[in-house]
Amino acid sequence: MKYPEIRAIMEGEGGDGSGGDESWEKLADEPKEEPTAVVEEEVKTTVPPPGEKVTSNESANATGEDVAEEASSPIPEDSTLTEGDPREHLNLVFIGHVDAGKSTLSGSILYLMGKVDKRTIEKFEREAKERNRESWFLAFILDTSEEERAKGITVEVGRAQFETEKKRYTILDAPGHKNYVPNMISGAAQADVGVLVISARKGEFETGFEKGGQTREHALLARTLGVQHLIVVINKMDDPTVEWDKARYEECVGKLKPYLKNVGYVIKRDVKFIPISGLSGDNVLKEVPPEKCPWWREYVAQGAHNTVTPTFLTTLDALTISGRNADGPLRVPCLDRYLERGCVVMGKVQSGTLRVGDEIQIAPTKKKARVEEILIGEDRVRSAKPGENVYIRFQINVEDVQKGYVLCSPLNVCPAVTEVKVQLALVDMLEHRPLFTSGYEAVMHVHTVEIEVVCLDLISVMIQGKQLRRPYARTGQGCIARLRMPLNTCVEPFDLMPALGRVTLRDEGRTIAIGKVIEVIQPK
Repeated sequence: MKYPEIRAIMEGEGGDGSGGDESWEKLADEPKEEPTAVVEEEVKTTVPPPGEKVTSNESANATGEDVAEEASSPIPEDSTLTEGDPREHLNLVFIGHVDAGKSTLSGSILYLMGKVDKRTIEKFEREAKERNRESWFLAFILDTSEEERAKGITVEVGRAQFETEKKRYTILDAPGHKNYVPNMISGAAQADVGVLVISARKGEFETGFEKGGQTREHALLARTLGVQHLIVVINKMDDPTVEWDKARYEECVGKLKPYLKNVGYVIKRDVKFIPISGLSGDNVLKEVPPEKCPWWREYVAQGAHNTVTPTFLTTLDALTISGRNADGPLRVPCLDRYLERGCVVMGKVQSGTLRVGDEIQIAPTKKKARVEEILIGEDRVRSAKPGENVYIRFQINVEDVQKGYVLCSPLNVCPAVTEVKVQLALVDMLEHRPLFTSGYEAVMHVHTVEIEVVCLDLISVMIQGKQLRRPYARTGQGCIARLRMPLNTCVEPFDLMPALGRVTLRDEGRTIAIGKVIEVIQPK
C-alpha cells in the first residue's frame, strides 16, 4: 500500500482497512468550477417524467402572489393517499468512462422492463440511423437533449424508474465525460448502488482505465460519496473484437480488482462482476445463451468473482442495503424545487420518516412549513422512509428553499455553519499547485451542495501513522484541516450523519481530495 493515510480515511467509512490508492490518475486541467451551493436557480413548472433530465431550465420569477394564486387548487382528501409501495427502493447510478455504454444499458433495461413501447424504439432507431449512429438508439431514451444526441455524450443526469417483483429502482444515468464530473457527483450522491460500466472492446477498456480515463475517478468518487455496493458490468462482450471471450473478461476483471480494493471496496462483500451486452440485452434480463458464452453458467455455479446470480437484474434483487434509519432525525437535502400549486421540493430522504401534515424546518434559513403533499414517482403517499426519492409540496415561496438546503424536524435541526474541521486524503494535487496549505482555495461537494471553500488552518498532517504539525501536505498524505465557506452551509459530522458528512474537494476540473467532516464549528 503506497498511501496508508488514504487507507485510514476509508476505514472510517465502514471498511475493514482496505482503503487507499496507489496510482491516482492525472486528469487534464479544466477551468475552475463555479460554486452553486445556494445560488438562485431557475424554476421548473412541471414534474419531470421518467427519462427526462433533472435540470432547471425554465425561468419563472415566483413571487408571493404567484404562489398564492397557484395554491388555490385544493389538496385532495387524505383518504386518497396510499401507504406507498412496500418494496424496497434503490437508486442506481451508472458511472464509467465516456462511450462505455452507460446510456445504452440504461435504455436497454427500460425497454426490456416494458417502460418504453415498440413504436418509440422504432422512432429512435430511425433518428439514430439518420445520424449514422445506428447503435445509439437505446441511449436516446435517456439522452433527450439535442446536444446529447448530436455528440453522443450524456451531459445531465438522466432519471427513470422501473420495478421488479422484489424491488423498485431509479436509474441515475451519469455523464462520463471529465467536463461533467460535477454532474456525476450530484447523481452519485443520491445513489445506493453504483453500476460501473466497463467497455470490453479492444482499446476502449485501456483508454478508460489507464491514466487520463474516467473509470478510476468515477470509482473513487462513488466510494467517497457513500455508494455501498458496486456492480461492475463488463459491457460490449458481443463486440467483434471480444465475442464473449473468457480471457478478455478475466483481463478486465484482473486489472479492476486491485484498484477497487485500494479505493476502499471490500471485493467479497461490496463488488460483483457480470459480463453483458447492453445493446442485445444478453445477461441484463435473460441469461446469455450457452452457444454464445459457454463458460458463464459454470462461472455462476462456482461463484466466480463473487457473482452467484446469472443476470444483472437478479444481482440487483439480491442486494441488501444497510444503515437506513427510519426513526432517526429527519434529513431531506434539497436537490431541486419548482412552482406548481405551491412550492414543490425534490430530494431523497436520507434519515427519518416524512409524513403528510408534519411541520418541518428548513435549514439554514429556519423557515417553517407544513407538508401538504408527498409524491413518490406519480403516487401520492402518506409517508416516505429513508431511500425514497420524493416530491414534497409546501405553501411557501420558491425563494424560501434552494438546492443544498435541508428539510429537518424542528426538534432536531441540521447545523448550518461557515467553518468545518475535516479529515482529508489528498489524492491528486495539481502539478502547478502541489502543496495543500493554509489559504488553498477549492470547490467542495457535500450532499447536494457545491460551494467554494478556503483552508483556514492545516491542523496536522499524517506522517508514518502520526499526526504532526506541518505547514503543507502533498499528494498521498492525509491531513486534518479547518475550512471556511462564504455562506452558512448545512453539514454534519460523518459519525452522526454520514450522508451529510462526506466531502470531496475539486480544483480546476480535478478531484484533489476526499474525506469526511469530523466537527462543525459553531460561531462564538
